[in-house]
Amino acid sequence: MAEPSDQPAAWYRPVGEEVVVFEHCYANRLPLLLKGPTGCGKSRFVAAMAERVGRSLITVACHDDMTAADLLGRHLVRGGDTPWQDGPATRALREGAILYLDEIAEAREDVLVVLHPLTDHRRELYLDRTGERLVAPAEMMLVVSYNPGYRRGWKELKPSTRQRFVSMTFGYPAAAVETEIVRHESGVDAKNAKRLIALAHKIRGLEELGLAESASTRLLVNAGVLIRDGLAPRLACQVAIVQPLTDDTTLAEALSDVANMVF
Repeated sequence: MAEPSDQPAAWYRPVGEEVVVFEHCYANRLPLLLKGPTGCGKSRFVAAMAERVGRSLITVACHDDMTAADLLGRHLVRGGDTPWQDGPATRALREGAILYLDEIAEAREDVLVVLHPLTDHRRELYLDRTGERLVAPAEMMLVVSYNPGYRRGWKELKPSTRQRFVSMTFGYPAAAVETEIVRHESGVDAKNAKRLIALAHKIRGLEELGLAESASTRLLVNAGVLIRDGLAPRLACQVAIVQPLTDDTTLAEALSDVANMVF
């Protein structure tokens, strides 16, 4: 968990009506689902909104080895005692925090089921190991995210889960907005920022390459940081964009050719 006072302010550039939607969901105690590709700003948006409403943020990176106890808590063995330790979901209810479950589709179905009472009118969690029933305070909010285009098949969210949330789709910003974001986040100059955006648009248009993920805003920021720091632009694109996108030598060569044309 990160307290707002302990971290730099989370800068976020709105690209649509997402801030207004969040504020209405928060005011009306509605859970929110963010859908969109990796690196498009979902996590940054949640951090900025937590600061906006003045609540601490508890983030959980979901994975298929995560258990219900990892979310709710467990008894620990300490000497001759077995004290209870709250999990992140339980802490969020006790503290009135924003609970953010990143890549929720990676979690097992039995883990998601324990959250169902938190996503409807009950807004509560039941700790079966302690017999405690926790009701969420008004300040607490559940936000989840996932990438609907990643690992299609059994990793897709079930309709019964999706329909428990107000949902917003995130995408990559328009060129002018993405240029502004890359310049602000990386400190790179305007000329190279525009070239990075041009490169991203070319890569995103190459659907025939069959990349699992496309060039995200996050990758562009990383490349911008390296360029700002003096690394040659072509090398920066190679290590910050091309190599993170693929391990396939042929694909990497094709992407490198595109980068070399832009830079």
